[in-house]
Amino acid sequence: MAVKDKVCRSCRRFVEGSKCPICNQSNFSRSWKGIVVINDPNNSEIAQLLNITAPGKYCLWVK
Repeated sequence: MAVKDKVCRSCRRFVEGSKCPICNQSNFSRSWKGIVVINDPNNSEIAQLLNITAPGKYCLWVK
């Protein structure tokens, strides 16, 4: 079984390093559901609903 990517619990962004580039937190989870990719958060209704202010790959739910 493949290992899931890790997600920041604070901002729900997918992270590869040891710190989240958006919120500088290091509290991660591998228990998440759903993926959304935001290219232009200023003109995206989805980004506004999810309170996303930076472009990137995010999960919809994180435990």
